[in-house]
Amino acid sequence: MTLIGIGRAQPWRDELATWSAATRPTGDLARMAGNVDAVTAPYYLLMHGWIALAGDSPAALRLPSALAMTGAAALTTGLGERLFGARAGLLAGLLFAVLPGTSRYGQEARPYALATLLAVLATLLLVDALRRPAQARARWAAYAGTVAALGLTHLLALTLLAGHGIAVLAAREQPTTAARESRATTARRRRAGPGPVTCWLLALLPAAALVAPLVVLARAQHSRQLDWVDPARLADLAALPGALAQSGVVGGLLVGSAALGAARAGRRAVLPGACLLAPALLLFAAGRYVPLWVPRYLALTVPFGCLLAGVALAGVRLRAGVAVVALAGLLGLPDQAGIRRTHDWPRTAEVDYRGAARIIGNGQRAGDAVVWSPRDGPLLLDVGTAYHLGSRRPRDVLVVRDQRRRADLWADECGRPTGCLAGVPRVWLVVAGRHDDPPAAVPGAKGAALRDPYTVRQVWHRPGLTVALLSR
Repeated sequence: MTLIGIGRAQPWRDELATWSAATRPTGDLARMAGNVDAVTAPYYLLMHGWIALAGDSPAALRLPSALAMTGAAALTTGLGERLFGARAGLLAGLLFAVLPGTSRYGQEARPYALATLLAVLATLLLVDALRRPAQARARWAAYAGTVAALGLTHLLALTLLAGHGIAVLAAREQPTTAARESRATTARRRRAGPGPVTCWLLALLPAAALVAPLVVLARAQHSRQLDWVDPARLADLAALPGALAQSGVVGGLLVGSAALGAARAGRRAVLPGACLLAPALLLFAAGRYVPLWVPRYLALTVPFGCLLAGVALAGVRLRAGVAVVALAGLLGLPDQAGIRRTHDWPRTAEVDYRGAARIIGNGQRAGDAVVWSPRDGPLLLDVGTAYHLGSRRPRDVLVVRDQRRRADLWADECGRPTGCLAGVPRVWLVVAGRHDDPPAAVPGAKGAALRDPYTVRQVWHRPGLTVALLSR
């Protein structure tokens, strides 16, 4: 599912940030982490090595996420089998595989798919550690390493630990193996070593040690990173299932099935229910006061909703359960098609970097320069155009300190643009939005330096931006 059309949609601004960061030398990447995107720096480092091996085409950039989502689907099936039986696990994994949201984050060069994989793996290891105390030491060690990797992949993914904590506390009241143990056996086991709560808390120490520096950096960068995020509202919480499933109708179907499954599973629904609800409620509560509420940060909770839905589907004949999974896939087809057309959100806000690059690449001459406006906005117009032009791009005549030297995602331009443009016969101007007179949309001295000595020769409108050719 995730491989179908994986390279069709052009990278959007978040993926362009990944490309910009991951293609820098490791020293420059480390310096960048001190200024911006510290919480994503471990993922950028991983992608740095991957790009060196596989290249930086859209498909290559997204392949690690596709593989991670594939692993997450497989692990969801295994976790469902342990908790609810083979049929429930199979249907849960199949349902997760056909969701539009699975394809969306499985086709994005960002850390959400990897965080989803690690979240399900950590939960699976936790279940095994609680159920098999005789071999628990190795499983607790594996759990500790997976949780640490989860925090390094995406810091807010550690909200999953609230759900794990609820499950560990609930496990104290239940037998830790499939068969009931005698009181004497239980007493001997308790004397032999620490209980599950103590083991769980000890397993969190490596993650705390590794993640602490990221927390410090993230706190300093928070206002700059997420200043675009609005405070969370109750309507946002209600819209969360559709946002995560990338389809309102499929999200509603998933919620309804999960609710039925939770009612059917009873106490066994504590673990997946807590892993589904606790991260969302924590992020929502925090998002009421600080800018944190971004639905895609909760993509890792979707497999747990599928687990509960799998319980509901396992209560009917297998053929009927598979039919519901197929129905979810069919209902999501329009959204699947939209995902493969563009990754911008909303999808009506597409920015066609590739189209702009094609226009410039086909029409440029020796001595041409390129100018972007705005240069410091979230659209990353310069990065997006440069990605598609490659080595064929015209001179960036206004830049005085590029992204690598600035250790940032943005560049510094010269303070006297008239002087920097002196002697340049033709300028390719790329402006965000649709404009019939693009130089008039450029503010300040930069706009004056483009309007006074130059004449607009031709204008091209592409989705989300305008390209103009100016000549003296």
